[in-house]
Amino acid sequence: MGISGISYAPAVQVRSGAERATLVRRTYGLVFLSILATMAGTAFTLVQPGLFNAVAAHPFITMIAAFIPLIMAQRSAREFPKNLVLTFLFTFVMGVAIAPGMYLAERAVPGVVLQAGALTFAAFGALSLYAVFSRRDFSAWGAFFFVGLIVMLVASLLNIFLQSVAVGLFLSAIGVFVFSGLLVFDTWRIVRSGTYGQDDYVFAAVTIYLDLLNLFMFILSLLGGRRR
Repeated sequence: MGISGISYAPAVQVRSGAERATLVRRTYGLVFLSILATMAGTAFTLVQPGLFNAVAAHPFITMIAAFIPLIMAQRSAREFPKNLVLTFLFTFVMGVAIAPGMYLAERAVPGVVLQAGALTFAAFGALSLYAVFSRRDFSAWGAFFFVGLIVMLVASLLNIFLQSVAVGLFLSAIGVFVFSGLLVFDTWRIVRSGTYGQDDYVFAAVTIYLDLLNLFMFILSLLGGRRR
């Protein structure tokens, strides 16, 4: 099960080094373009006051709007170019959804967004290299960190009522830990485990993208909360 919460069985598993290389190239190319789409969505929202205010006032509706194309993309994951169009639509709307939070974080602590981005990029590189070159079997990490994710989500819901800054910072630190582990696990599944077929790059890319986005948001929350 990917972090998007959608399970599936790949049609054809990777069987050769060339197929694995194709999968990796397609996956990380799509991840890179998806990050650019998210940045474009955020930038677009910041210069559209009406859209910005609507997203800030209705964050849950915005998230629902984002996950509709995600579900459609998962169902059409092997139908090129429909799969790419839906993936970019999803990641663009995710940029729209996170724009108010990023604006508030940057206004409270100038420069924090750039620093969070740099730390996320550094963590992504280090964790990906660890997953690729380590000889460990990371298959058990998926269940462990998925349970950690569920516990963290429940605690976050409870903290909505507690409104504790200390608990919020603690949960941000746990979030960084959980999504770092999931990033290692998901990277290992792509490059070492043979879970995906070479045409499953949308499944793989969305999983890595969500790991990175959540890791970035928790690092941003941790840096901003600590400095305030």
